[in-house]
Amino acid sequence: MADADPRISNATIEQIAINPIETVETPVEKRRSWRRIALMISVPLLIALGGGYLWLTSGRYISTDNAYVRQDMISISPDVTGRIVAVNVRENQRVKAGDILFQIDPEPYRIALEQADAALATARVQIATLATDSGGAAADISSAQADIALAQATYDRQAALMKRGFTTRASFDAAAHEVAAAKARLGTAMASANKARTQIGSGTIGSGVPAAIQAAMAERDKAALALARTVVRAPKDGIISQTSRLQIGTITPSGVPALSLVVSQAAWVEANFKETDLNHMTVGQPAEIGLDAYSGMKVRGHIASIGAGTGSEFSVLPAQNASGNWVKVTQRVPVRIAIDGTPARPMIPGLSAEVKIDTKPHG
Repeated sequence: MADADPRISNATIEQIAINPIETVETPVEKRRSWRRIALMISVPLLIALGGGYLWLTSGRYISTDNAYVRQDMISISPDVTGRIVAVNVRENQRVKAGDILFQIDPEPYRIALEQADAALATARVQIATLATDSGGAAADISSAQADIALAQATYDRQAALMKRGFTTRASFDAAAHEVAAAKARLGTAMASANKARTQIGSGTIGSGVPAAIQAAMAERDKAALALARTVVRAPKDGIISQTSRLQIGTITPSGVPALSLVVSQAAWVEANFKETDLNHMTVGQPAEIGLDAYSGMKVRGHIASIGAGTGSEFSVLPAQNASGNWVKVTQRVPVRIAIDGTPARPMIPGLSAEVKIDTKPHG
């Protein structure tokens, strides 16, 4: 075994044992230490802030993704039946109120209008004839009254002569018969005059127009209206849809929708909220609308109205809850959300939306 180094004394060994070698901390280790301290402080702080936010906003916001964009849609159907002879619109075309959409063959209705004009002229001729007959009936009444006066005078003379025995019973009876015949002619003349006055009388009290002419005028107006309705116009501004049924040469029946008009001025969102969410909802509360089609775009709105019934109540086959296998299901109530301002993108009917209501009292 080698001899120990004589330069290392026992005192030196004892000093090293008492004061061990100190390690020097590098900058990298210092940065890691500060990161651990920051992490230990920030995590509890973030948890506290999140908990405070949740506590402050708990129950304030109510949201649903069962929401869709809606717009007024008008089914355009012709009021008369006929063959389509012209189509002036195409799919998704914008139109203004009063623009011509399509036209039905007007010829049958033009002929019907001419027939109504002829019937009106005939009615006026008939009324003129009845007026003439009424004048003749008045003359017949005057003549009958004169005949009655003459027959009555003859009868009175025959009666006086009969008392004195200067006439025969036959002459007396003839005079009496003539009086009766004259009275009968007067009755006939008065009946004819009344009939003529009734026929030329007004159909409506105070109108002064004979009933026959009024009826003919009504038929004429009906024919003119049918002719005018062969031209179908847009009732409002909007966008045309479902024009596939409009084909030239097709016979379209009255009352059957031929196309649809999406009214462009009125768009809203129908949000179906759970019945348990309605407790703090009132009309006028602000809403934020997000659309699946336009990622990142938010639309402002407010509650315009709350539905008068649940969706199941207005379904074609309402649920029958009186059955023995009834299961309670949370109902949905449609809430109409009005859109504030004009959105940057078109609000297409049927788009899926997500609505968040702020129920915090404002004012």
